[in-house]
Amino acid sequence: MDEETLALLTDLHIHNHRQGPGSDAAFLEMLALSGIDTHASLTIADIGCGTGSATLPLLQHTRATVTAVDIVPAFLRALEQRAKQEGVSDRVRTCEADMSALPFVAEQFDALWSEGAVYTIGFRAGVAAWREFLKPGGVLVVSEITLLTPDAPEPLRNYWKQEYPEIGTAAKNIGVLEQSGYVPIGYFPLPPACWLDNYYTPLQEGFADFLARHNHAAAAEAIVAAEQREIELYKTYRDHISYGAYIARKPR
Repeated sequence: MDEETLALLTDLHIHNHRQGPGSDAAFLEMLALSGIDTHASLTIADIGCGTGSATLPLLQHTRATVTAVDIVPAFLRALEQRAKQEGVSDRVRTCEADMSALPFVAEQFDALWSEGAVYTIGFRAGVAAWREFLKPGGVLVVSEITLLTPDAPEPLRNYWKQEYPEIGTAAKNIGVLEQSGYVPIGYFPLPPACWLDNYYTPLQEGFADFLARHNHAAAAEAIVAAEQREIELYKTYRDHISYGAYIARKPR
């Protein structure tokens, strides 16, 4: 991705609470399925954290110290400000890094968390590479774009074949986790409200201001058009696609 596109995407998304589908309820379900001891002083990495839609709940619902990782400095600055406002900045450390080359050491964390981000390097590559950073018995919590039916309609298949060829069903992704040395312990698909109410609607509400800020430049118009296409595709075929929340453990 070139610098101009990254800057435009950052500006489009940084003003919203979430940079991808999700909800407080989905977060709590993932936390419950993970079995994370919320009263222990654990170490957790939130990989691809954005402005902190998962980082802040992790800090609020556990006693963990969280390392929040993102490649976009502006997202990390926004997260730091939000953590300060919430009074939890003493337990968060931000880390500007590429998730394909994380600057961690083996068995550093009790848990790895990543919502709506691993697709940037691919699910298989991400879960395999990150495993070494988990302590034995540590937990991986990751959400990934997932086909809910094996016979998804052709327009949907064609779109995602171009955008993310690795996309697959939950069965495929659970198999990848097993092949990568994890023991799967939980899975559920995110409901439509996570997409529409919490992500797509706020995003659409910001399109006009985004285009105005960039004087309706061709690159900005192209980004909005691409987002609109994805939104309409989801609305049409939402019974066939979502994010899946996957929870798995590294054996002891």
